[in-house]
Amino acid sequence: MNRIVANISLRGIDNETAARLKEEAKRRRVSVNALILDFIRGGVEAGSRMRRRRVYHDLDALAGTWTAEEASEFLKAVADFEDVDQELWR
Repeated sequence: MNRIVANISLRGIDNETAARLKEEAKRRRVSVNALILDFIRGGVEAGSRMRRRRVYHDLDALAGTWTAEEASEFLKAVADFEDVDQELWR
């Protein structure tokens, strides 16, 4: 069983966020404190998993195998993907 070792005050929560936290806590039938602790634990766990992410070397054999000419041809072939149609972003 985890022992409580610290109390932390969280300041600066806007009214909309506080209301949403209360709604979610009510929906889950837990206290707002329990909900926030769950969120914090989940975030810390996710961050820890990201740091432990495995490094794969599946494509290492391909790295650096293109000649300068092949690399140039590839860059020319994908150059159109760099153009942004400003009308699509309005």
